[in-house]
Amino acid sequence: MSKPSFLLHVCCGPCSIAIFEELSQNFSVTAHFYNPNIHPAEEYAKRKNEVLRICQDLNIPVVEEEYNTKHWFEKIVGLEDEPEGGTRCVECFKMRLEQAAKYARDNGFEYFGTSLTSGRNKRAEIINPLGIQAGEKYGVKFFEEDWKKGGRQEMARQLIKQKNIYTQDYCGCVYSRLKKYPE
Repeated sequence: MSKPSFLLHVCCGPCSIAIFEELSQNFSVTAHFYNPNIHPAEEYAKRKNEVLRICQDLNIPVVEEEYNTKHWFEKIVGLEDEPEGGTRCVECFKMRLEQAAKYARDNGFEYFGTSLTSGRNKRAEIINPLGIQAGEKYGVKFFEEDWKKGGRQEMARQLIKQKNIYTQDYCGCVYSRLKKYPE
């Protein structure tokens, strides 16, 4: 019997490495890399390349959608001064989850989910309802999970160290970068 198909939106290697191994036990997983929020382009390339490397090692297919930063900036107009974790982040999560749900529907996936809830500052109680809403909009079942729980963060830390995975030090957008590295 074949495993159900699962599209996992991923933001980076550290957030997804332990999830891939767990999901692959019960699903046929495909990684979905759609992150037009990541700045600058060099950082985007680093994160994408780590995801590609991990997926190649685990024999997981990867779909990369367009790196359209203009679309992201249009979505967050007026939210530039929001604090990290505020409304700007919610809009960013929503945009990426909706794109994942649309891709999942258009390509016949039975489930979709996201690695976003594995981030230490990413709140599952905000992200999961957005995923459910996107799934309902596009007719695809959202796999609701808080990937920080159940020892998964420690497992991810071990895998990151063991496999020498690049770990970023800011969320990804230009505003989170400016907070970390004020000019």
